[in-house]
Amino acid sequence: GVTVRTLTNSPKRKNPFGEKIEAFPYNFDKPDALARSLEGTEVLCNTYWVRFNHKSFTHVDAVANTLKLFNAAKQAGVKRVVHISITNPSLDSKLEYFRGKAKLEDALKATGISYAILRPAVLFGHEDILINNIAWALRRLPVFGIFGDGQYRLQPIYVEDLAELAVKQGDTKENVIIDAIGPETFTYRELVSLIASAIGKRRLVISVPPALGYVASKVIGSLVGDVFVTRDEISGLMENMLCVSSKPAGKTKLSEWIKSNAAVLGQKYASELARRKDRTTAYSET
Repeated sequence: GVTVRTLTNSPKRKNPFGEKIEAFPYNFDKPDALARSLEGTEVLCNTYWVRFNHKSFTHVDAVANTLKLFNAAKQAGVKRVVHISITNPSLDSKLEYFRGKAKLEDALKATGISYAILRPAVLFGHEDILINNIAWALRRLPVFGIFGDGQYRLQPIYVEDLAELAVKQGDTKENVIIDAIGPETFTYRELVSLIASAIGKRRLVISVPPALGYVASKVIGSLVGDVFVTRDEISGLMENMLCVSSKPAGKTKLSEWIKSNAAVLGQKYASELARRKDRTTAYSET
C-alpha cells in the first residue's frame, strides 16, 4: 500500500518489481530535477556510495553527490532520511571510506531533517560480494592467505535484516544512530574457515604480511577484471573497524545462511566493476 520509487544510475537495469517501483536517474548534475524526483516523498532511504576509488568514481565524488541528495531532499520537503553509513565512522580516520561516511552523518544532522543513521559492518545475502568472493577463491585456490594473524573481528548483517530495520526506522520520527550488526561475531580467520567448511573445500589457510596479501589480491583482480580488495579495506579489517560493542540489530545468523546457500556460494565471481560498467544486466546474471 506504499508507493515506492528508486533513484539509480542504472534506470534500464532489469526491474523484477515491474510497475510497483518507479525508477528515476540520480541527476546529480541537475539539482532541480533531482529535487523534483523526490517531491511527495515521506522517507528517503539512502544507500548511495562507492566501495573504492576508481578512474570513473571516487569517494570524493560520492560525498559531493550525497550532499546534493540531502539538499534535494530538503528542497523537496522529505520528512525523514534513513541513511546507511558504516561502523566506526570518524572525521579523524586515515581511511577515506570511514572519514567520508562521518562527513555525511554530520551533514545529514545539519539539514534539520528527521534522521535514522544505520551503521552496518559487512552485509551478506544473495548477490553480495565479500562473502561470495571469499568462497569463490576457496573453491579455486589451493592455499588461502589471510592478512596478518586474522584475529581482527567483523559482525556481518543479513541484507534483508538491514532492509527490515530501515523500513522500521522510516516509520518513526526520533533521531537515532544504530549499529546495524548481526548476531554473530567472527574473527576473519574463523569466517574463512566457516566458509571453507560449508562449501566442502579443505584449504591451507596461512598468514601473510598485509603488503604481500595486497599484491596477491591485485593479481587476482587483474585476472577477473575487478578490484578484489583495497589497501583501505585491509586496514579497516585489521584495525577492527568492522566491529562494535553494541547489541545486535539483525537476527539472521551468517553461519546458518552459509550452510543453506553452500551449493551456490562462490560458484560465480561477483564483480564490483562489472556491475558499474554494465547498467542493464541483473546482478544475478553477471
